[in-house]
Amino acid sequence: MKKTFKLTHPKIKVPRLVEAIKHEVKKYIKRERGKTLPGNVDFWDFECRFGLDQTSSEAIHLSEINKYISQAEEKQLESFYLEILAKPGHRSKKPTK
Repeated sequence: MKKTFKLTHPKIKVPRLVEAIKHEVKKYIKRERGKTLPGNVDFWDFECRFGLDQTSSEAIHLSEINKYISQAEEKQLESFYLEILAKPGHRSKKPTK
């Protein structure tokens, strides 16, 4: 998902838009995690980027998406760019002590 979300709408209030965006992101992540895994892959990992636009976006962790969306609402931004790309993930073993 590579998308620029707008936080302005003539009829819909900003808090409702933010809820809809968070729901859309959650739905996308759930759909991607439900896809069948290729061989020798343990789980679906995600590369996430957030910013005002595609060129100024920076890498963030998947668990921080809602926090950044809420910050965009607090800063009263007109729009923001969010990129979430699924990639194969491999579990690493814990080091023994």
